[in-house]
Amino acid sequence: MKEYQGKTGLGWAETACRSLMDRYEPNFLPPKNRWHYHQGVFLCGMYDVFLQTKNKIYFDYVKEYVDKLVDEQGNFLFARGELDAIQPGLLLLPLYQETGDKRYQLAALKLRSLLKTLNRTKQGGFWHKDKYPYQMWLDGLYMAGPFAIQYGQMFREPELIDLIMHVEKLMREHTMDEKTGLYFHGYDESKEMSWATTKGHAPEIWGRALGWYSMVLVNFIELLEEGHPKKEELRVVVQQLIDRLLHYQDKETGLWYQIIDKGEREDNWLESSCSSLFVYAIAKAVNKGYISEKYFKSAKIGYEGILKHKVSLDESDGFQLHGICIGTSIGEYDYYINRETSVNDLHGVGAFILASVQIDQHDAV
Repeated sequence: MKEYQGKTGLGWAETACRSLMDRYEPNFLPPKNRWHYHQGVFLCGMYDVFLQTKNKIYFDYVKEYVDKLVDEQGNFLFARGELDAIQPGLLLLPLYQETGDKRYQLAALKLRSLLKTLNRTKQGGFWHKDKYPYQMWLDGLYMAGPFAIQYGQMFREPELIDLIMHVEKLMREHTMDEKTGLYFHGYDESKEMSWATTKGHAPEIWGRALGWYSMVLVNFIELLEEGHPKKEELRVVVQQLIDRLLHYQDKETGLWYQIIDKGEREDNWLESSCSSLFVYAIAKAVNKGYISEKYFKSAKIGYEGILKHKVSLDESDGFQLHGICIGTSIGEYDYYINRETSVNDLHGVGAFILASVQIDQHDAV
């Protein structure tokens, strides 16, 4: 088993999980007592660790987070005007499968029902949030897509799968940059936002948004049933995207920049969450056979770069991931570059855990 600075990939994933478990009760993960995708991403990573280790402590921690927010009738508070609220639904579905408890199914139905009420663009895509009218963001595909596909498969609503595939196609058509082969953060159908280009898309290729998109493409391929007509199409998209991502991987550190395609600018900086998401996407695409084995070398270089340049252990061996961009809307270059960073923001730790598990799965073969 390959070790990275004295730990396997799974060892680093467990270290990250245990550090936050020691610091926070599940419902106190920041922002505390909220049904929120920050916690959802982190806990999805923890659930992956549970699947690898079969250590029930991780399952129980995930379950406790959900149980303290969802009552016995499946009621809970969540933001009803945004895609972000759907992402933690990825925790409800395995809990329902594992326990048979109907409240998880009822809660999942509430999130599924958001897709009936959220505002839509003229082409049928979802507004990212009510406060961002006519805007579609790459982020939203991860926030709602995997949950919707799994829900559709579990509860026999194949139209949900078709809907998500339609939204993905819209995102690709409206945000692809022909020059770089990458994808802009989002687009504004109305073209009324100050940042909107003449084509309506965002002006910059922001790391974490592209990271979400890279992650979700690979997950979509995995989730779609064999023979689904979109499977092969998305394989081609993933191959092309990863080829372009590697062109922008920093040769010195193995990481990626906050604004992916402008690493030559002195004020641009290397960001942890997008680097983790790209490592995840590349490693998983290799593990699943969607791309050639030769690409794993780039994932490993990226992973080792995260450990070397962004990870530290405090005096009690507590895990710390540095250089994580805080939550971010769409804006101009200076807006992204001047965003604050934080330590152990769940955006980054969750992505790191997910990447670590994929690295470990490859090394275990």
